[in-house]
Amino acid sequence: MENNLTLYNSLSRTKELFKPLHEGHVGMYVCGPTVYGDAHLGHARPAITFDILFRYLRHLGYKVRYVRNITDVGHLEHDADEGEDKICKKARLEQLEPMEVVQYYLNRYHHDMELLNVLPPSIEPHASGHIIEQIEYIKKILDAGFAYESNGSVYFDVEKYNRSNNYGKLSGRNIEDLLNTTRQLDGQEEKRNPLDFALWKKASPEHIMHWPSPWSEGFPGWHLECSTMGTKYLGETFDIHGGGLDLMFPHHECEIAQSVAAQGHEAVRYWLHNNMITINGKKMGKSYGNFITLEQFYEGSHPLLVQAYSPMTIRFFILQAQYRSTVDFSNEALQAAEKALLKITEGYNRLQKLSPAEKSSVELPDFRKACYEAMDDDLNTPMVIAQLFEACKYINQAADGKITLSTADLESLRQLFDVFLVDLLGIRVGIEGEDSKAMGAFEGAVDLLMEIRANAKANKDWSTSDLIRDKLAALGFSVKDTKNGVEWSVK
Repeated sequence: MENNLTLYNSLSRTKELFKPLHEGHVGMYVCGPTVYGDAHLGHARPAITFDILFRYLRHLGYKVRYVRNITDVGHLEHDADEGEDKICKKARLEQLEPMEVVQYYLNRYHHDMELLNVLPPSIEPHASGHIIEQIEYIKKILDAGFAYESNGSVYFDVEKYNRSNNYGKLSGRNIEDLLNTTRQLDGQEEKRNPLDFALWKKASPEHIMHWPSPWSEGFPGWHLECSTMGTKYLGETFDIHGGGLDLMFPHHECEIAQSVAAQGHEAVRYWLHNNMITINGKKMGKSYGNFITLEQFYEGSHPLLVQAYSPMTIRFFILQAQYRSTVDFSNEALQAAEKALLKITEGYNRLQKLSPAEKSSVELPDFRKACYEAMDDDLNTPMVIAQLFEACKYINQAADGKITLSTADLESLRQLFDVFLVDLLGIRVGIEGEDSKAMGAFEGAVDLLMEIRANAKANKDWSTSDLIRDKLAALGFSVKDTKNGVEWSVK
């Protein structure tokens, strides 16, 4: 495997990433949620980011095994060394079994992901279901001499590892600087070095979730589960490991150290990290107390929200920024995303109703080529969206009778939107199931009003025609008379 630091960050061109992927198969591991609370906007970004990569790899013809783990063993959200575990705390306060807490929030997480049209992973392993494998992984690290037991706990020896390897290569950190800035926590005297991280932690008497091991009754460290489950389901070397930028250090840095210690080589070929969603320049997250849950977005029930926002608006809002850039939350930005999405979906709907002309009066740009180039340019979804907007201009001109488009051009545009808007960006443009019946009735009622209005105009009954138009406008409808008839939409 190449030992090139450029491989550790997102690539300038995604197509370079595909070169080493072997025999048409891709192994992709993404850090999933810690399930002790409702998903918020910060959880949506990595889910959507790697959903796009999953969709695109499959579209290119790769067979993808996408593994997204569930953290549920009852250790801390960020390490097993300090503070009270979040799952255990909630279980104790609500007098529930820890796995009741896990299952409740996991069900809600899955529901949120479904609303966002995030495809389920190939495998979704639980850390609690892989305790034996994690214990065996620790044994390998101990046998290699990069870990030590202390008072029933097992710690990774970072300083010893760094003598023969480079701890900090992923995040670009220097161990001497880390040693100078890392404080010694109370009750951590059993560690040789403040940087050492727990592979196994002896459970205190009040700790609810614990398992037997050769060292103590306890639980595995947070970093260990991803190394263990990644290699179990994807092999000792796999292609892509992803997660939020906040996981680069220490979590992913520790994963690299663990894999080298246990296997003698790194496990991951490419690391990809999405950037953060912020509020007033500060990361959105539970630990900062500034998060807005996805359910609150859908209901408009948070004090910072001036209205409710649909799941597709949230998805579109996230995709308007390239995944490595920061996205700052504001109602203005979400409202702009809502309007932009409406324009694209209106263009898509108008496209379905267009009739072909014998020949085109214009030459269409090669939108599909531009979109593929954008996806190959480090999943540049904003550029894909820009191309779809440009395509909408031609669709609207054709619908307004200003240009003509041939059968071939209309088919090309329909393929463009079906592939890039629906399949790759994952934007739902239709409604399924019971909601489709309600929408069908809704559309039928509006179409009936349009028919009554058309008859009134034909009979020169202008008062009735204007009354229907004005009443619909007051209710939030846009009614437009075009060369091809009347078109309506919800503003």
